[in-house]
Amino acid sequence: MSDDTKITVKCLQGFGNMMKSFLAEVATIGRIQHVNLVRAVGFCAEKYHRLLVYEYMANGSSYRWIFHRKQEKSLTWNARKKIISDVAKCLAYLHEDCNNKIIHLDIKPQNILLDHNFNAKVSDFGLFKLVGKDESTIVSTMRGTLGYLAPEWLKSVTTEKVDVYGFGVVILEIIWGRKNLDSLQDEDNMHLLSLFKRKAEETRFLEMLDKNSEDMELHREEAVEMMKIAAWCLQSDYTKRPSMSLVVKVLQGLASAETYLDYSFQYSPMTRRIDEADQETEAVVGISLPFPSELSEPREIAG
Repeated sequence: MSDDTKITVKCLQGFGNMMKSFLAEVATIGRIQHVNLVRAVGFCAEKYHRLLVYEYMANGSSYRWIFHRKQEKSLTWNARKKIISDVAKCLAYLHEDCNNKIIHLDIKPQNILLDHNFNAKVSDFGLFKLVGKDESTIVSTMRGTLGYLAPEWLKSVTTEKVDVYGFGVVILEIIWGRKNLDSLQDEDNMHLLSLFKRKAEETRFLEMLDKNSEDMELHREEAVEMMKIAAWCLQSDYTKRPSMSLVVKVLQGLASAETYLDYSFQYSPMTRRIDEADQETEAVVGISLPFPSELSEPREIAG
């Protein structure tokens, strides 16, 4: 900008006749503030231009750091743990501390950005849903990214627990350093939750630590406990998943995690093979925009 402040601009294409949806997103992100939310600093709505202006995040999306190829770029255990904690605090705020519940609906590494100190901040509210404080569930069309969709979407049930499920998937990705859908793996190992179930049943959690990080081996007991928190968040019955505020307390050592867990995870049968060898593109379903929007990463709109 004119004062040399760096910014990030989200350009919404094909949004010209959808002023109501655009202003709803602007109004939502403009009135909520949290240390772990990417801060909106302005917008443009001139003619057919639809732009959202955010603070600049020097280290980009966590995607590039989690799914690294080189050991020298590997995140330390403390960095991974802090990203998990930062995202948990943000989701707890959105679900419980706003005037209305804000369900993000698209929690994934591409939407978790990192500042110059590797503080994590949640971004991209293109799919969010506002829910009244007195509403427990609402009926909604499926929204989100394949691989992070909670199983209850098949019944069109929407609660804040869909974010909890997506958060559980992200925890595993951060600890394991691999994508939840990896077409480079054989069929038995392609889906992260299937692999997690098998390793958990055999009590072989340690085999799933990120092999590119020696630091992870030094904190393996903590990492295993974090995997169990992820499993808690991934329970197929959404009523058995914790609230995000409870997750925060567990991460802070102020509460205990549930120990009786069902590892028979369910996930949407819509999940399909996605070739992501060198890409950061994932299939997004149920988005209200007619064309892709860009913030940190490109996204493909599923037809």
